[in-house]
Amino acid sequence: MRTTRRVIAAACAACTALLAGCALQPVYERPALPVPDGYPITSSSDPAALTAADIGWRDFLTDSRLRRLVEMALANNRDLRVAALHVEQVRAQYRIQRSAVSPQVGATASLAASGGGRGTSMRDYSVGLSFSWEIDFFGHLRSLSDAALAQYLATQQARNALRLLLVSQVADQYLATLADDEMIAVTRRTLAAAQASYDLTQVQMRAGTVTELDVRQAQTVVDQARANLAAQERARAQAENALVLLVGRAIPADLPPPTALDALQFVADIPAGLPSQLLTRRPDIMQAEAQLRAANANIGAARAAFFPSIGLTGSLGSASAALGGLFGAGSLAWGFLPSITVPIFNAGRLQAELDVATIQKDIGIAQYERAIQSAFREVADGLAARETYDREVQAMQALDAAAARSLELSQLQYRAGVAGYLTVLTAQRTSYDAQVALVQAKYARMSNLVDLYRSLGGGWRPRTQL
Repeated sequence: MRTTRRVIAAACAACTALLAGCALQPVYERPALPVPDGYPITSSSDPAALTAADIGWRDFLTDSRLRRLVEMALANNRDLRVAALHVEQVRAQYRIQRSAVSPQVGATASLAASGGGRGTSMRDYSVGLSFSWEIDFFGHLRSLSDAALAQYLATQQARNALRLLLVSQVADQYLATLADDEMIAVTRRTLAAAQASYDLTQVQMRAGTVTELDVRQAQTVVDQARANLAAQERARAQAENALVLLVGRAIPADLPPPTALDALQFVADIPAGLPSQLLTRRPDIMQAEAQLRAANANIGAARAAFFPSIGLTGSLGSASAALGGLFGAGSLAWGFLPSITVPIFNAGRLQAELDVATIQKDIGIAQYERAIQSAFREVADGLAARETYDREVQAMQALDAAAARSLELSQLQYRAGVAGYLTVLTAQRTSYDAQVALVQAKYARMSNLVDLYRSLGGGWRPRTQL
């Protein structure tokens, strides 16, 4: 008889182990890359060099003032703080879901009292432990736990992506303030020169050597420069406000002095690597893949809902009609209640839930592929810009020098009476436009390096790790 019981027990244990391994969650397979194997413009650097994601932002951003601003932003930015709290929230939700797989044990104590018509009363005291456990034969709870874990990992990557974006935004906004400062300096020099020319033409008009037309033409340059200066000072103040918002606090007065835009240097050669490296370097892509894994796990949970749900509940304790006899001999009380729930008719609800989970996975695949395609385009655009910005800046520098020389010659010709003031006026505007365009080109070149660094997954490590 004992042998028969042992055989039955062993068979039950084997069936339990077999059913426990019968998870209905699909095997996850990473979708193929929906982009070419290489970028249209590849990096010419040493293939053994560090990738952008391996270059820490402290080593990429060499300006000491900018480093301090990034440090303050990472410590005080409210969006980043909300993202960190969201990670902790989802982590707690994962722990809640994971606990559902384990048995639940609790302590109970109760007093039941009843009375009769003649003033009699009865009391029943009990104390003990309660036990409940849903046996996850078909992986329903495990699939839900896997989905919660994937969502937790997705929020971690979302925080990393926001951290990366914040570093690049602070750098871009800092570059914008430097460019605004340089443009204001250009406009002030232009205004001073235009004011001197205007004063000279007024003296000449009183002497009868020039007409009022020359004076009014000189005045237009002064008024335009004043208007440009007001607009640029407004833009500079707004850029400072945007930087304060990113940093999360007022800009301290004891920061290192800013570096001139011409003297600012970043790591110029950022190895692009291969598109496949973005899968493990870009937090937003890793976030999309984690969300795809969560959708895949939800399919397993939806499939398991078609199968029976088996639960065990029980209690063990002591019960007595008298409080003094609660722990005496004969007071032991126990109960055991296994249950099984089999879905029979639900008007198509379970199938609809499975369809929803399957569609959500298809959506996740499309979003994952979209994230890869967007990253590929950002890198390709950044590489194309890097190849052309140096040439553009060189051309703008030559144009600025030529425009300055043209202005100098036109002024000499005007003073000699060979050319009219309109020639000087045209040369002044051309020289001013060339200087402004040069500043914009230098800003765009530096900003492109920051954006390319971010696009390649750099910016969320503080230091380079060899």
